[in-house]
Amino acid sequence: MEERIVGRTGTPVGVVGLGAWQLGGDWGEVDEDQAFATLGAAVEAGVSFIDTADVYGDGRSEKIVGQFRKQLPGETRVVVATKMGRRVEQVPENYTLDNFRRWNDRSRENLDVETIDLVQLHCPPSIVYSTDAVFDALDTLVQEKRIAAYGVSVETAAEALTAIARPAVATVQIILNMLRLKPLDEVLPAALEAGVGIIARVPLASGLLSGRYDEHTTFSADDHRTYNRHGAAFDQGETFSGVDFDLGLEAVRRLAPLRPEGATMTQFALRWIIDHQAVSVVIPGARNPSQARLNADTADLAPLPEQVHHQVEAIYDELIRPSVHHKW
Repeated sequence: MEERIVGRTGTPVGVVGLGAWQLGGDWGEVDEDQAFATLGAAVEAGVSFIDTADVYGDGRSEKIVGQFRKQLPGETRVVVATKMGRRVEQVPENYTLDNFRRWNDRSRENLDVETIDLVQLHCPPSIVYSTDAVFDALDTLVQEKRIAAYGVSVETAAEALTAIARPAVATVQIILNMLRLKPLDEVLPAALEAGVGIIARVPLASGLLSGRYDEHTTFSADDHRTYNRHGAAFDQGETFSGVDFDLGLEAVRRLAPLRPEGATMTQFALRWIIDHQAVSVVIPGARNPSQARLNADTADLAPLPEQVHHQVEAIYDELIRPSVHHKW
């Protein structure tokens, strides 16, 4: 698999990673055996970057990922990134060194490591990105060898640009997909110039871009695609990228004819992201081994023609931009 450097970490990883939210919760039940099989299939297919968070299943995802990595042969290198900050009330006062140490202790225990490869602030209040003391505290975690590097996960382009200006921020994780093009305007160019890695999350718009859904599709009650369509539990942009479900279906129908011959809609959506060289790694989720392998195989596809990129942008401009672009 093609490798790219993850920003200021200086570490190369496969350009297709794995998002482990599904292995923790909020997507319906995934049992432990299936979770381990999914991780194994991903790594066998060339994945070397796994993204999780302390809040996914209240630590379940971290524990599964940690147990899995412990079982890997010594020569198999897998970078694990986690996130912190969403297990408490979302007020700036909670983003302190003491809390960081407590949160970090819990994640290190869950992952069963002394030093975590990459820790990201998990979409904190916007003011946090402009608070010097927060980043001084993160620098302290690096000095104490609790973490090797730190980054941020953001909701908005403005938050991303603020973080990119910070000299020690290694990565910015942001929603980027064919239904969320705003990061192309300023965020990706700024990150490329600064040497900050872009981790592209929600690459399939919560599955919308897989082409598997229609107007009759329903999701289980414990799936965020049921309970968070209007932002009832967390930021609305995390579910279907904030796009109205029916409108998203129409966009996908318009995008489908652009798909390369022999590629699935999922692979088309992931290849579109990989084509942007500012992206260090894209982190699609997977609920089973076949999905993990399908995602990883995207790295073998040829880059999309420039004309296809222009057509994707035209569909976005007509259908999606008016309702989404200004929000995030």
